[in-house]
Amino acid sequence: MTQPQQSPPQPSQDIAAGYAFEGPALELGALLWDGACLPEARIRVPLGMLNRHGLVAGATGTGKTKTLQLLAEQLSANGVPVFLADVKGDVSGISAPGADGEKVRERAGQVGQEWEAQGFPSEFYALGGLGHGIPLRATVTSFGPVLLSKVLQLNPTQEQSLGLIFHYADGKGLELIDLKDLRAVVAHLVSDTGKAELKGIGGLSTVTAGVILRSITAFEQQGAGEFFGEPEFDTGELLRQGPDGRGIVSVLELPAVQDKPQLFSTFLMWLLADLFNDLPEVGDVERPKLVFFFDEAHLLFKGASKPFLESITQTVRLIRSKGVGVFFVTQTPKDVPADVLAQLGNRVQHALRAFTPDDAKALKATVRTFPNSPYDLEEVLTRLGTGEAVITVLSETGAPTPVAATRLRAPVSLMGPIGEAALDGAVRASPLYARYADAVDRESAYEKLTAEQAAAEQAALRAAAEAADAAEAVKAEKAAKAAARDRPAPDPSLAEQVMDSGMFKSLLRSAGTQIGREITRSLFGTARRRR
Repeated sequence: MTQPQQSPPQPSQDIAAGYAFEGPALELGALLWDGACLPEARIRVPLGMLNRHGLVAGATGTGKTKTLQLLAEQLSANGVPVFLADVKGDVSGISAPGADGEKVRERAGQVGQEWEAQGFPSEFYALGGLGHGIPLRATVTSFGPVLLSKVLQLNPTQEQSLGLIFHYADGKGLELIDLKDLRAVVAHLVSDTGKAELKGIGGLSTVTAGVILRSITAFEQQGAGEFFGEPEFDTGELLRQGPDGRGIVSVLELPAVQDKPQLFSTFLMWLLADLFNDLPEVGDVERPKLVFFFDEAHLLFKGASKPFLESITQTVRLIRSKGVGVFFVTQTPKDVPADVLAQLGNRVQHALRAFTPDDAKALKATVRTFPNSPYDLEEVLTRLGTGEAVITVLSETGAPTPVAATRLRAPVSLMGPIGEAALDGAVRASPLYARYADAVDRESAYEKLTAEQAAAEQAALRAAAEAADAAEAVKAEKAAKAAARDRPAPDPSLAEQVMDSGMFKSLLRSAGTQIGREITRSLFGTARRRR
């Protein structure tokens, strides 16, 4: 006799009911309850709620990257563009169909997934062209003093001083395109010719300017100069759809700059800030205009200044109304500041480990960030397997859904990197490659200040030459006068001797007489008229 099928336990039914949305939604997986996977209890997230931001967290090796891939695939299929940072170099497979296999089929069967291999339209970028990808650059001006201070590791006082330098450059019409422009401006301000202008910039000391100059120079020596320049990347490129209407997945390849975590994490923040500045307000939308996955988020917040954290918080809070969703990816929620964490409505928490007292403390703190739940979350979070997570999202009404332990679906694209040849081929086939491949070095602050310095040096040389010529002329005149004084008087001529003689003077005295007149005339060559 066939036993009647038992209905799921009541708590699991209540949880599943919280994910029964009417509108379009992304399929995350199936509910786990009391050690069993319930494929009929589908755990989902409403498409329209993905601009309310989210957090994907978990210990290393628990499946965070595959969760990003699963979300990105379905977003693309729904026409939503996606941005992913590929730190380890294993996300490029999203562009290629997945490989069928026993494990994939087993997972699909457990969660009620109809698995079919599929690749998604993708673009690949690389910071400054270091690595495999379309070069992605920013100008120093658009990067700004707050973000640049983060990568230069300046203290708050130095950060304020850098802001004054940017203000000075703007006022003087000195464009800061690349790092040599910024270095030239600072070097000018600490030089003999620029010290007067430095004094006119309130609060900027010569010592602080020197520290900033050394930081810029050291930063350049690390090869960071490649990331700044033109053509600057237009972040609007991230909002595109493919010809078939699917959202393009933009993958920033970061393996070549893994040793510069402060740089690439801050660069991701620049992309987000630039989107925030450029996009119009759209309010609540049926689907996001872009979902931005911010991997290794703890690197962004580590050692951040107060103005930097305030800028992040404001950007995350306000960019939602511009149709952009942001998902931070890190190990534990405590990696994210409380003001930012409060903005993240969708949560996917993979397994945590509790091997040390600090781990146990982090586990308890993580549990406190979830709504009340019928689960013993401290136990569940330490027992989750790879590809499993505790989930709560925002429902279509904006209320948090019940906490659900979930076995996640398998991605349908390749779970691993594509080959370097295929990656390079995709990059060169992109219509964006010709636009951004070659750097352009046009006239900016460095060239202007170099030209001014050269002109000043030439003017100084001309002035020195003129002064030398004048000194030589004075010297020659003095020498001529001295020579004239020392020269002996010349012997008098015959005429002078005659005219100086006593007889001649006597004749002149008698010039009134006739004889005197005749003698005088004969002496001056005149003839006496005959009568």
